[in-house]
Amino acid sequence: MKAFRESEEKRKAFDAFSNSVRYRRYTIEEIEAATNFFSESLKIGEGGYGPVYKCHLDHTPVAVKVLRPDAAQGRSQFQREVEVLSCIRHPNMVLLLGACPEYGCLVYEHLTNGSLDDRLFCRGNTPPIPWQLRFKIAAEIGTGLLFLHQTKPEPLVHRDLKPANILLDRNYVSKISDVGLARLVPPSVADNVTQYRMTSAAGTFCYIDPEYQQTGMLGVKSDIYSLGIIFLQILTAMAPMGLTHYVERAIEKGTFADMLDSKVPDWPVEEALIMAKIGLRCAELRRRDRPDLGKEVLPELNRLRELAENNDQCSMFSGYYSPSNQSQVSLQLVRFFQLMLELSRILT
Repeated sequence: MKAFRESEEKRKAFDAFSNSVRYRRYTIEEIEAATNFFSESLKIGEGGYGPVYKCHLDHTPVAVKVLRPDAAQGRSQFQREVEVLSCIRHPNMVLLLGACPEYGCLVYEHLTNGSLDDRLFCRGNTPPIPWQLRFKIAAEIGTGLLFLHQTKPEPLVHRDLKPANILLDRNYVSKISDVGLARLVPPSVADNVTQYRMTSAAGTFCYIDPEYQQTGMLGVKSDIYSLGIIFLQILTAMAPMGLTHYVERAIEKGTFADMLDSKVPDWPVEEALIMAKIGLRCAELRRRDRPDLGKEVLPELNRLRELAENNDQCSMFSGYYSPSNQSQVSLQLVRFFQLMLELSRILT
């Protein structure tokens, strides 16, 4: 029976991919040749799903995620990722270029600057992200998440939103990845009670909605909790465990400025405090107390992003780059940060 289910899931994944003319189907021989038979030297990451390799396919740098044979629920996650990413396009969602369904390989655009998690914690001796880019990144994550929640005919709930699943391209445009745990919420449920029952909760500890974890009731506001924790980490570069408590206490004691990532100079403390309060509201334990993403959260995030773009202290960065109609970035600031990043890599 188990073998039959796996075979059926594989068939569905293959059909989902085959029905989309926008993506290429790769053979295992092409994947093996590109990754030098999954060489350790080309491995750039490892997750619950399996290893990730950087290589070139069709003369394009790509990231290949390979399903590990013993990965729990791996085949269903593979199917879900193909189903979701083969149907959507958004500047703040990672782009699926192709797949090898028979062997559980997913081929993505390669995003030069890795994960938000790595950059926040300066892994590899990379420089800290400037506060201007942090405000921009926060707004982009919210924009991408709102897109998922507004998909038709059924909203999508990510269920595993965290800094490790936010990737950054060469211009520090953020893209949501790893949608393998995403679930569709029936429209009637999404419109009325915004939740429905799952047989078991999924996600990552410290980011998972406590109400969903306790009751199995899933809704779009389950992701809002995760988003709140991410916002607080963007400001503090601290681990997620107990972070809401620490930030709340600092605000009460009037020492919030001390919570901000000390590696970043000249934080605009008042604006950072606004973002922190948004994060705390998003991370409320009760789902009904969390704000609406489109109506309440994003307007504030976009205002903070505009502040960053027009910051007087960065007036020397007069040119702006627009990768999409939704976001504008100081290209000079990004290039300067890229230069610092490359320099740190050379020195290490």
